[in-house]
Amino acid sequence: MPSTIFIDATPDHLPLWRQVHRDSDPAIAINMVPVAADQVPAILDGYDTCIVDATYFPRDQLERCRGLRHIVFLGTGAASYIDLAAAKDHGIKVSTISGYGDTTVAEHAIGLMFAAARQTAKMDRSMRAGTWIPSQGMQLFGKTLGVVGLGGIGREMARLGRGIGMDVLAWNRTAIADPPVPLVDIDELLQRADVVSLHLSLNDATRGFMNRARLGRMKPDAILINTARGAIVDRAALVECLVSGRIRHAGIDVFEPEPPRSGDPLVALENVTLTAHAGFFTPEATMVMLRRSIDLAAAGF
Repeated sequence: MPSTIFIDATPDHLPLWRQVHRDSDPAIAINMVPVAADQVPAILDGYDTCIVDATYFPRDQLERCRGLRHIVFLGTGAASYIDLAAAKDHGIKVSTISGYGDTTVAEHAIGLMFAAARQTAKMDRSMRAGTWIPSQGMQLFGKTLGVVGLGGIGREMARLGRGIGMDVLAWNRTAIADPPVPLVDIDELLQRADVVSLHLSLNDATRGFMNRARLGRMKPDAILINTARGAIVDRAALVECLVSGRIRHAGIDVFEPEPPRSGDPLVALENVTLTAHAGFFTPEATMVMLRRSIDLAAAGF
């Protein structure tokens, strides 16, 4: 039976974990103390399996975790935190969890879209500072939503977008039989969409996908929503587009790295609405994710 530790549990995880962990499950150690990078190998000593929420495992760290054989990553974006090639080189299996929060993440993306369109965060900041300045917004009904990536979350985003009266287009990396909305090529989507919402997994093919050229193809005054992964977007190019007004607003839930470094220009811009990688974070989605992590850990490597 694998010996397992959940290395970076938070107080929010604990009550949900207690609801999904069964008496028949193997014992899993829970660490809720923040872990510095140089402490990770010592904490993992004696465990061959590790459940991970947001701990980084670059190559040099994996080399130091000599007994580690299995990482269960809470989500789909393991490449943002784990050097997958190094894990393979060291015989460490990496398991991910998909489909646990499709509706939850899509709802968050819709929330960011509304907040960006109506400048909600900007007015909130102004009013808290004692200033009453109504900001003109964008009506979303009748506008075009471009969904980039038509997996589980993208399909939910398309469904919700159509539900509020938007004209929804999509692009996907691979062919899809009977798609729920019209599929177009990426250039057409970027040129037609008033809102572009990213729902791609991060891998070698999608890293930097929204580069300077693709950002430049977006419709003038469009909105960009990213609840996928920060590294999918060229941050410097995005900042330039936001500063110049070439892109109207960005709603961003994900960063590279996380949390963003001090001085990250995206944090200082008025036409950016920020959330702390919370798109997946509801009790409903988290309980599904935690239950699956227990099953994956128990299945071994």
